[in-house]
Amino acid sequence: MKKMGIEVTFVDNDITPEELDKAFRPNTKCVFGETITNPTVSIFDIEKFAAAAHRHGVPLIMDNTFATPINCNPFKFGCDIVTHSTTKYIDGHSVGVGGCIVDSGNFDWSANAEKFPGLTTPDESYHGLIYTEKFGKAAYITKATSQLMRDFGSIQSPQNAFYLNVSLESLAVRMARHCSSAKKIAAWLKTQEKVAWVNYADLEDDPHHALQQKYCPKGTCGVIAFAVKGGRQTAIRFMDSLKLAFIDTHVADAKTGLLHPASHTHRQMTDEQLLEAGVAPDLIRYSVGLEDPDDLIADLAQALEQI
Repeated sequence: MKKMGIEVTFVDNDITPEELDKAFRPNTKCVFGETITNPTVSIFDIEKFAAAAHRHGVPLIMDNTFATPINCNPFKFGCDIVTHSTTKYIDGHSVGVGGCIVDSGNFDWSANAEKFPGLTTPDESYHGLIYTEKFGKAAYITKATSQLMRDFGSIQSPQNAFYLNVSLESLAVRMARHCSSAKKIAAWLKTQEKVAWVNYADLEDDPHHALQQKYCPKGTCGVIAFAVKGGRQTAIRFMDSLKLAFIDTHVADAKTGLLHPASHTHRQMTDEQLLEAGVAPDLIRYSVGLEDPDDLIADLAQALEQI
């Protein structure tokens, strides 16, 4: 983002409304967050951030990939635009790559016209058309479709679109299974002496359980964050000992996969840099698939015995 001239102000999810207001800059254009954060699986306080965004005349844009439309509708809580990596649960089978933007149509771009000239001033590439005047509530998504797809080719292949359409038919059933299995496995992990900590908001003693009940009452997703005692090398030995789960960068799939960011996606970073980025060096992201949860627990148990 920085290479494209876009600056980001990072804030903690648990920030107070007062401190959140102070984080806004005169040129802030939007607030962005994840319903369920990847890889820490904490729950985003949608109403708090939506209220702050609107106080400062900008939209709240949210990535709802992990919760999916089945388990959370951010629009109900003030979010303006939702994005999904459809490559994850919406596809669910590692066969199609894609993404989507869903516009609520509720944000008033004209009320803060100076912040959004691309929507509120004439577009010479469309004969001076002004999106907000011509399309009203559909201004944002019309521009995204007619201009970004046209100019940058942001469109998926027809075959991937077909895969996603087929997968959507089973999304509700799959999410129920992912959530029930993950909750059972997370509860079991919390009983294990060699496990240092577990993050899964569906558990009643999780710090974000109240937010889960508010925003995702049917369940969050199949992704659990946890750590084994002993640090990076112990985590690597533990993962290498698993027989059923895949060590995999991918997540939110029908197959169970796991990732240790400190030795994979973030391996170039020191422990201090990982902590600064909000990713604990011992964190393991475990994505529960559709297999029998008892089989997955047996696999985890035998791997814990190896460390």
